[in-house]
Amino acid sequence: MPAQRRFGMDHEHYEWSPITKRGILRWPNNARVALCVVVTLEHMEWSPPEDSFTTPLAGGLGARSFPDYARFSHREYGHRVGIFRVLDVLEKHGIKATVAMDALTAENYPYLVRHCLDRGCEIIAHGVSASRMITSDMPEQEERSYIQSSLESLTKATGNTPAGWLGPEYGESNRTPQLLAEAGMRYVCDWVNDEQPYPMTTPSGNLFALPLMLELDDGVALWDRRVTVGRYRDMLKEAFDTLYLDGSQTGRLMAINLHPWIIGQPFRIGYLDDALAHMMRRSGVWGATGSEIIDWYQKNPPAA
Repeated sequence: MPAQRRFGMDHEHYEWSPITKRGILRWPNNARVALCVVVTLEHMEWSPPEDSFTTPLAGGLGARSFPDYARFSHREYGHRVGIFRVLDVLEKHGIKATVAMDALTAENYPYLVRHCLDRGCEIIAHGVSASRMITSDMPEQEERSYIQSSLESLTKATGNTPAGWLGPEYGESNRTPQLLAEAGMRYVCDWVNDEQPYPMTTPSGNLFALPLMLELDDGVALWDRRVTVGRYRDMLKEAFDTLYLDGSQTGRLMAINLHPWIIGQPFRIGYLDDALAHMMRRSGVWGATGSEIIDWYQKNPPAA
């Protein structure tokens, strides 16, 4: 028997909503573009659990025989060096980072936790580790415990319960939004299908999507697709220019995900600096954290 087909979509996670049929979204001070930069800090385990899963295109060097020092240490470069360069550049341009931090980073790198908090970053949850992705193969209770352990680790490390969630490798099961809302999350970054926030449909709690621009994720562009760093800089600028033009009619969101082990390399960081300078020299750009954007959107939804 064929699957039931409906106008728009085949699932109930949110309402289908073409941007041309929505009301007008106004950002603070009539900004055209809300710019959100998510900086991901994720720990690559030496020996992940046997039943854990991650995608073959998870970034970094391909897995080799244990101990794979090159792969592990390449990823840890972001924690030891790259993160400081990335945060310096964001601060230079007046952008507060939204740091997606997994549980093992929060537990094992207390200096980084304190450093990010001292610089005014928002810290959101990012699962348990880069080696453990949520999939529909997880039993429901296992996934619920996974989410809870991530939130507990960040709450203990930071003193605050995170408001947002970005799954490792954007991974979810068919029940993840409901479990996130149940756990008290206010927004999720895994759905990459829009240029404005939007409400998710959940039986309990208010959960919103903060859509990231997947093709501008430095891991996807620079590592998986092998885009040159100069072309990546131009992609950031060109995307912003289009959003800025469209934002004259209704507010747009440019949310990008950066990995310090990639973009924090000394030969790449200058390109990020140049792209952000291009964006922030324009009037009508609101550099904000994920929570700031969702707070505003919830209180000031698009007006008819």
